[in-house]
Amino acid sequence: MIRKIDKKTVDEVLRAAYDHCKSETSGKNADYIPFLKNVPSTLFGIAATLPDGTLLTVGDTDYRFGIESVSKVPTALLVMEQYSDREVLHKIGADATGLPFNSIMAILLENDHPSTPLVNAGAIAACSMVKPAGDSTGKWRAIVDFLTALAGSPVEVIDELYRSESDTNFNNRSIAWLLKNYNRIYDQPEMALDLYTRQCSIGVTAAQLATVAATIANGGVNPQTGKRVFRAELTPRIVSLMATVGFYEHTGDWLFQTGLPAKSGVGGGIMGVVPGVMGLASFAPPLDSAGNSVRAQKALAYIARELDLNLFGTTRCMVTTPASAGV
Repeated sequence: MIRKIDKKTVDEVLRAAYDHCKSETSGKNADYIPFLKNVPSTLFGIAATLPDGTLLTVGDTDYRFGIESVSKVPTALLVMEQYSDREVLHKIGADATGLPFNSIMAILLENDHPSTPLVNAGAIAACSMVKPAGDSTGKWRAIVDFLTALAGSPVEVIDELYRSESDTNFNNRSIAWLLKNYNRIYDQPEMALDLYTRQCSIGVTAAQLATVAATIANGGVNPQTGKRVFRAELTPRIVSLMATVGFYEHTGDWLFQTGLPAKSGVGGGIMGVVPGVMGLASFAPPLDSAGNSVRAQKALAYIARELDLNLFGTTRCMVTTPASAGV
C-alpha cells in the first residue's frame, strides 16, 4: 500500500476519532504493576506522523507513559539489524502463540524456540541477543540509542516504573530461566531479564510512538530527521510480526476488523504501521482482559476505517456501472 492521504483529511479524522472515543469508559488500568495502576485513567491522545515528517496530534500526546510491550518492536528490529532476519527467525521464531503475552505454557509447548520476539519469552531472548555480548551497559546503550533514532527524540527510563516492574516480575524470571533450560537464551539470563524490564520501563509519548511507527512505515528512514535507522527490507518483516501477534490472543479479531498491523502495551499505548502511508499511535490507560487499551483500540479502528487503511485491501463498497447503462 503506497498512497498519499491529504494532511487536512488525516487531521480531521484524528479529531473525529478523539471525539468519538473520548467518552469510552470500559476497561481498567493494569493493576499488577503498582505504577501503572495509578496513572490517570482519563488520559487519551492520538497522533499520526506522515511520510514528510508532519506530526498531527489531538489530546494528551505529550504525556510520558510506560512503553511496556510496544518496546518489543524496536528491540526485535535492533537484533534483526545487528544480525539478520533469518538469524532471529532461527533463534527466536515468528509464530503467534495464541496465548497470553506472559505465557509459560507457550514455552513448554514449543520448547524448540520462544515463538516470536513480540511476546515476553521472545523479547527476553531478543534482549539476550543484543550486541555487545556480555556487556550490560553496552547492550542498554544500543537499545536506547536505537529507540531514540526511531523516535527522532530522546527517551529515558521512568525510574519509579522500573522499580515497580523489578519488584513484580516473578513470572518473567521464570521465563528467563526456562529459556536457559532449553538453550534459547543467548547471554546471562539475569542480564537479559533486567534489560527487558528496563526497556519496558522507558517513558514515551504518543507523538514519539507515531514517529517510531512512521520510521518503520518509511522503510527505516526517520521522516523527521531524514536519517536511516535500519535496512528497508526489515519493514515487511517487523510489520508481519505486528500483524500476527500485536494484540496477543486478540490479534486475529483486531486484524479481521481493521487490517491494521499494530502493537499494544499494558501502559496503554498502541502503535500502528501503514507501510508507505503513515505511522499511528494512541494512548489511554484502561485495558481489556488481554492487556490492550480499550479506548486506543477503538480510536485506531475508527481511523483505519475512515481513512481506508486496511492492509489487505479496501473495505469500502465498490460500485461499478454496467456498460449497457450507456454512461
